[in-house]
Parts: sequence; structure tokens; C-alpha cells
Amino acid sequence: MKSRSNDWIVGVSVLAVMALIVSATLFLQQAEFGRKRVEVTARFRDVGNMAIGNAAVIRGVKAGRVESIALADSGWVTARFSLEPGIRLPPDPVVLIQAATLFGEWQAVVTRREGAPAIRDVYDQLDDTVNAPRGTLPGAVLPDIAQLTSVAGGIAGNVASVAERVRVAFDDSAARELRVTIKNFSSMSTQLARTVRTQSQNLDIIAAQVRAGAGDLSSGAAALQRSVGRLDSATSQGEISLIMRETQQAATNLRETSERLNALTRSLEGSEASLRSFLSRADSIMARVSRGEGSLGLLLTSPSLYRNSDSLITDMRSLLADLQKNPKRYINLSIF
Repeated sequence: MKSRSNDWIVGVSVLAVMALIVSATLFLQQAEFGRKRVEVTARFRDVGNMAIGNAAVIRGVKAGRVESIALADSGWVTARFSLEPGIRLPPDPVVLIQAATLFGEWQAVVTRREGAPAIRDVYDQLDDTVNAPRGTLPGAVLPDIAQLTSVAGGIAGNVASVAERVRVAFDDSAARELRVTIKNFSSMSTQLARTVRTQSQNLDIIAAQVRAGAGDLSSGAAALQRSVGRLDSATSQGEISLIMRETQQAATNLRETSERLNALTRSLEGSEASLRSFLSRADSIMARVSRGEGSLGLLLTSPSLYRNSDSLITDMRSLLADLQKNPKRYINLSIF
């Protein structure tokens, strides 16, 4: 009897251990009985480090898990998710795989296409999977912290390289040149502002002149209107033909005067060219004289010649005074 009792105890213990193992396995696998879950399939080019059992999240709340991941044709990867009963997918849904924590845990986020991050690579992946079979959601993988860190390291290296180049390019001499350039630019800005003010005053003057011209034009129009009225009254007395003949004669005289002015203008252009040539030659001669070249230049620039000329004039004055005082000394006129 004691042996049979021990057998019963061992059997019950084994059954209890097996039940405990099965329960723990079902608990770890999150098995559910009597509840029909919603299954969703998504297609990706790459699923990163996502694994079976990772959470499926909708609007920040865990709504299911990853049930299976499998390779498909044409380089695709399909992932099947099971969602809680009663879960409704957002309109135009997509699946984004991203890192949930810094310790390598991943999750699948079901969201609207408009809610996807503004990253070109993500949009390219979603556009690549937009022609997925019916009932299959397009998916994409967001960059994880390791990729972001490597990219940030590359950016930091590039920034350091650029900073080194800037430090080499902008040394003390470059800084001085930059200060001089800024100073010149400030001076140019001041001159430009002064020029703008001057031109603004000129524009005001021009505007006043334009207004005065408009007034004169209005007066002229009124005078023309009066003249037309007088012309209408004069046509009844036969004076219009006389006015036309005189106008034609005046036009002929004006044409002849214009031709003469044109000829005079051409003559003046020739005279201007001659005058420019003469002034150029005179300028060249004056330049040579100022440099002391030629006789006239030597005469104007030689101090000794000036002193000799002054002494010569003094001697000539003395000779003329002596000639006036004693003419017989120099002129001896005898007729016979």
C-alpha cells in the first residue's frame, strides 16, 4: 500500500510540473483562448532587428505583437501581426519598424501615412511598397540609434574638417583683410546713401519740372483748342488757304534752315576735330616746355638764361640812356 501511495504522489507531481511548464510556456507566448485576434500582414524591404514577439503599437498603446517574419519573392520580407480584438486600423495605414529602447528592443508602429517622419529614405520605402498585394500594408524601417550615431559621427567629422579649413583660411592676415573689406563696404554704403539722397533731391526737382511741364502742356492744349476754334471761324472767310500756303512756305524755309544747320554741324564737327588736334599738339608742346625740352623750354626753365636776359635788358637800357644823352658819340653824320 505504501508503494502504491508513493507512485500516486510521483504521478501527481509529474502532472503538476508538466501543467506548470505548459502554463508558463503559454504565458510567455502570450497565448489566448476564446478570443479571436485581428491579423495584419505588412511587406518590407528590410525589417532591421525586429523579432517574433515584438510589440505592435497603435497611437502609442501596445495593441498586439509580431507573430511571424518570413522572406518572400523578389527580395521582399513579410511580417504578420496579431492585434487585440476590436482594434481598428487608422485610415491609409502603414507599418513603421523602429527601436523601442536603447537596449535593442524593437516595435512595429501602425500609423497613418501622413504621420510618417519626413525622412526621404522612409518615404522611398513606403512608395516602393505602395503596390503591395491587397490586404498587405506598406512598411518601412526607421533608422535606429546606432545608425543615427554613425551618421552624427560622420557629420561631426565633416564639421571638424570644415572648421579646420576655416581656421587655416581665416588667419590673422585674412582677418585684417576682412576688417579692411568691411570698412570699405561701410564707406561704400555711406557714399551710396549720400548718392541716393542727392539723386532723391534731383528726382524731386525733376518731378517739380515735370509738374510744371504738365501745366504748360495743359495750357498749350487749351491754347490749341482756342486756336482750333478760331480756325473753324476763319474757314468761312477763305483765310485757311492763305494759312496753308504760308505754313507750306514756312515748312520749306524750315527744311532749308535744317539743311544749313546740318551742313554747319558737319563743318563744326570738322572744326572740332581740328581744334582737338590743335589742343592735343598744344598740350604736347606745353608738356615739353614744362619738362624743359626745346628752345622755349630751355628759355623758360634756365635760370642762367633768365639772369643773362635781365642783365642784357639792363645794359640796353643804359645804352639807350647814354645814346639819348650823347648822341654824337654814337652817330656822326656828315653830309659834305
